[in-house]
Amino acid sequence: MLSACATRLSPGGLDPLAAARIESLIGRMTVEEKVGQLSLYAPAAVDTVANPQGARLSEEEQLAQIRAGRVTGLFNNEGLEGKRRAQQAAVNQSRLGIPLLFGADIIHGFRTVFPVPLAESASWEPGLAERTAHASAVEATADGFRWTFAPMVDIARDARWGRGIEGAGEDVFLGQQFAAARVRGFQGNELGNANAMLATPKHFAGYGAAEGGLDYNAVDLSERTLREVYLPPFRSAIDAGALSVMSAFNEIGGIPSNANRALLTGILRGEWGFQGFVVSDYTADEELIAHGFAADGRDAAKRAFIAGTDVSMQSGLYMKYLPELVATGEVPMSRLDDAVRRVLRVKQRLGLFDHPFRGLQDTAGPRFDAAAHQGLAREAAGRSIVMLKNERDVLPLPRSGKRIALIGPFAGTEDLFGPWRIFPGQAAPMGIDQSLRQFLDSPEALTVVRGSNVETPIAGGIDAAVAAARDADVVVLSIGENEQMSGEARSRSDIEIPRAQQALAEAVAATGKPVVVLLRNGRALALRGAVRNANAILVTWFLGSQTGPAIADVLFGDVNPSGRLPVSFPQTPGQVPYYYAHKRTGRPQLADSPAAFYKARYLDASNDPAFSFGHGLGYARVRYDAIEPGAARMSWDGAMTVRAHITNTGRREADEVAQLYIANRAASVTRPVRELKGFRKVKIAAGQTATVEFTLTRADLMFIGQDMTPTVEPGQFDVWIGPSATGGLRTSMTLLGE
Repeated sequence: MLSACATRLSPGGLDPLAAARIESLIGRMTVEEKVGQLSLYAPAAVDTVANPQGARLSEEEQLAQIRAGRVTGLFNNEGLEGKRRAQQAAVNQSRLGIPLLFGADIIHGFRTVFPVPLAESASWEPGLAERTAHASAVEATADGFRWTFAPMVDIARDARWGRGIEGAGEDVFLGQQFAAARVRGFQGNELGNANAMLATPKHFAGYGAAEGGLDYNAVDLSERTLREVYLPPFRSAIDAGALSVMSAFNEIGGIPSNANRALLTGILRGEWGFQGFVVSDYTADEELIAHGFAADGRDAAKRAFIAGTDVSMQSGLYMKYLPELVATGEVPMSRLDDAVRRVLRVKQRLGLFDHPFRGLQDTAGPRFDAAAHQGLAREAAGRSIVMLKNERDVLPLPRSGKRIALIGPFAGTEDLFGPWRIFPGQAAPMGIDQSLRQFLDSPEALTVVRGSNVETPIAGGIDAAVAAARDADVVVLSIGENEQMSGEARSRSDIEIPRAQQALAEAVAATGKPVVVLLRNGRALALRGAVRNANAILVTWFLGSQTGPAIADVLFGDVNPSGRLPVSFPQTPGQVPYYYAHKRTGRPQLADSPAAFYKARYLDASNDPAFSFGHGLGYARVRYDAIEPGAARMSWDGAMTVRAHITNTGRREADEVAQLYIANRAASVTRPVRELKGFRKVKIAAGQTATVEFTLTRADLMFIGQDMTPTVEPGQFDVWIGPSATGGLRTSMTLLGE
């Protein structure tokens, strides 16, 4: 067994003995065996939503490929028996005995389903995301997986894009915090531990900027926007220890990311010193042909590999063409050896050479604490719910004395998990209806009516819903998107509530009864009519295994809603892409000025969001009383402390998310109207005042300058501390020169 505590480490993070083992292996490998370490495949004869189309080998054919050293690993192959057979073929029956690496799309849980990442980001608690990622790793490694294709760290500013559900939303700073937290959660303190998984920040890069919000579409970004907005979460993930990165499907400015040498080699390895390996997305190297960037499979393999894509997922192009490309000198042997070295180093760091069957053996007892993970799922779900409004204090609901009508297509157990639930074995979730009945003193006080399907009306459905609403004291309307409306290849041109459900909402609202809307959604939605005008709105996303209990916890007040929006909700679909950190323009329509012609504004809508980034309410009202800058001026190498006093004017404890924003008044490159630079989630007892404090340094004021390098300039800055990206208490400061 190799030492894990050597004092001198090689560039790959290994002690000298382990590094020597890797070099010895490379020296003994044939070209085909080397390419085998760069070839990743779905399991034989398996076709799932995560492993789409394509011819499949039989299991015996795939085992033969493994014995020949032509496979580095398999992905999304659920179950232990098949993994054991494959690992035995690799370790005991291949010439060099190099172990396989088993990967999977562990996006928001494995046996326990946690809230989708966008929902979890609404908690504004990176530590919570770290805990759920760790729990996911514990469960997945118990099934033999040591590599996850997560976290997705793409910034998403167009609500039409379906894959925004997998990330942390629209903001760079928030995205950085969650990217690092999720990597730490998956990988733990030591990658060689039995319950640690190799994390894979994806999709490198700019995938979230797809034109029109259309998945897989082209991206056309300035280098400055790429570096300021889309790359920082990747850097944070790598700084947190990530040792694999997945390249993106999209092109940037005409160069597909999978073959973009400036990205994969220049920035990732040259500027950042990344020591891990790059894996393509599913058949992305082969898709260079469809892009019109490669003439054929041979050309595609060459372009992707030379650019810096080390491992090919599923296409088989590397195995088919790289040996010949190396033989002809079109691909240098040094490049091949470097890619293989990166992969083998990671396998060594995972402990696969010393413990290739770890996690693959059957055990007598449970492999993890399922009850504890369900408890964590309920906590995470409750802390991810965002209350957008609560007029007339219709919430929380009482447990007795009121009749409740639960209406809508999401009242039961449908569409609770969200996308990327690709493995069996999850416990059946409890629906909202069951959970509400458990909370009520008299379960008969709850009436449940579907009212409509997700996208189509039900004969007599609205009449039944209206009758139930008239007989009730309050209506809980559970509406929104189903699981098939968010995720990969699920872009929407219309981000409003589907028409059938909107008609249901209008009819129910016309009864005059108080309405509480429970939004089921995987993106920011443009709410209108009776939905937007409801007395209360809770954004409940896709919350996973504990959806029903968590929603009931909030509805009845056992849990104080503390989530805040990680994305801006636009007024209308025509505003998207919408994000708070936009530029001013030369003719700004200021929020506190009357609308005027010849300004940057729409004729039929203001520039404001319906609900701003960072917005969210709790059951206790808070007041931001005063902001105190430590000093009006900050020296070049100094720091500035800014604090605010926040008073809880309510009758119960408040969970407040105080947010720090800055704006550069004038710079050599135009800057956004605001940028998030910090946040604190604080508990404030009823009637008490808390003080939140932030420290700013010159590093917080940096931007990408005209020469495309990070810079900072002396000048004046506005500073806000507030409850969202709009409003808040404002002060100013001046950064002095050197």
